[in-house]
Amino acid sequence: MAGEEPKNVFDAEAASSLARELRGTFLSGKTRSYEWRVSQLKALLKLVDDNEQEIVDALRSDLSKPPMESVVCEIGLLKNSCKVSLRELKHWMKPEKVKTSITTFPSSAEIVPEPLGVALVISAWNYPILLSLDPVVGAIAAGNAVVLKPSEISPATSSLLAKLLGKYMDNSCVRVVEGAADETTALLQQKWDKIFYTGNARIGRTVMTAAAKHLTPVVLELGGKSPAVVDSNINIKVASRRIIAGKWGCNNGQACISPDYIITTKDYAPKLVDALKTELETFYGKNPLESKDLSRIVNSNHFGRLTKLLDEDKVSGKIVYGGERDESKLMIAPTILLDVPRNSLIMNEEIFGPLLPIITVDKLEESFDVINSGTKPLAAYLFTNNKKLKEQFAKGISAGGLVVNDTTLHLAVHTLPFGGVGESGIGAYHGKFSFDAFTHKKAVLYRSFHGDAAVRYPPYSYMKLRLMKALIGGSINGIIRALFG
Repeated sequence: MAGEEPKNVFDAEAASSLARELRGTFLSGKTRSYEWRVSQLKALLKLVDDNEQEIVDALRSDLSKPPMESVVCEIGLLKNSCKVSLRELKHWMKPEKVKTSITTFPSSAEIVPEPLGVALVISAWNYPILLSLDPVVGAIAAGNAVVLKPSEISPATSSLLAKLLGKYMDNSCVRVVEGAADETTALLQQKWDKIFYTGNARIGRTVMTAAAKHLTPVVLELGGKSPAVVDSNINIKVASRRIIAGKWGCNNGQACISPDYIITTKDYAPKLVDALKTELETFYGKNPLESKDLSRIVNSNHFGRLTKLLDEDKVSGKIVYGGERDESKLMIAPTILLDVPRNSLIMNEEIFGPLLPIITVDKLEESFDVINSGTKPLAAYLFTNNKKLKEQFAKGISAGGLVVNDTTLHLAVHTLPFGGVGESGIGAYHGKFSFDAFTHKKAVLYRSFHGDAAVRYPPYSYMKLRLMKALIGGSINGIIRALFG
């Protein structure tokens, strides 16, 4: 229409220009100083402090996320990430002195952490503040320039991030690109020094394929079917409350580390179902569709996907609690299903929603085979007081992270790496691990002009060969024998 301003098009040319601009800034050395890194981390902390209510409102708009969840699970964790980085950064940046060997005597050596360069962060919609800015904290702390691509599925938060980062951060080094598939594709065509992607395995493969063209290293934070194994030797009330907190208290199940399904014994399953019902009603009332403490399903596509899982013939008769839905509100009530067939859709796709199937086994040890027969999950949970079972679980289950007698809380421990394994992801972050994710550890060896040994130079001889073998072996006695026979 006449009079309308043309929209800015972000295509491959614009992406290339942006990447060149940020690379130029990085090569100037601006981002490398301790002072610049601290200034940007403080600016990010101020951004969150100054705009907490606006952030809560955006999350409410995108996901109907309860303010409590927004403050604790997004804002609080992000602020803690900034504070940990500010407190530890000087230590993280210091070169690490390491030992040398007799082969290089006299010498000294160190490992020097250096920024990779220009990073691309592609974030997810379910925790759109935390999953956007927590990797950015690591990229900045490590001294990189960074481009953030928020998810278009959470548009209010994406728009807010673009506005606030443009206002608070150094725009010569930190930029936001909004948009959808076309903009992401344009960005992925460029050469980056690190790509950090949070999302599903299907797009993760696309990201990794694009990165391979430039030999760009990646961190892929994906998902998977995270199991919760429940023993009978537990405090059932506490266990039920913690399962509910990890499942429905995390974005109504729309979280990569929410318990995806439960494994328990046939004998114990009815008791567990009753306990979960009781606590769910305590938390969300008799009509959970009216609860203000549950997030909605993010959009109609995901609502349709979840109802398809729920309405499959193999599954529809297995609902023992919940199942109510309201498409106009994009709400699905917390739903428990018992003895779901293992060949059903719900047991072969990541659920990412408020549906919790329970499968039963004769002996709890059989649960290990069930878990290990599938792809490696991002998280795995065990509820038990049995010491031997805890040890077997820790040794026998391969997952991104394990938690015993709770769910999801390992996410909040900054001294633990958070990441996947196999199908659930590549690489890790949080705390020092975020700094490391965007850092190259450069080996540096220092020598003087003293101690120059003729043995390393031609002409070679049998005696030199014997001595070099002894030097490589690092044996003082061997060196003496080589020299004196």
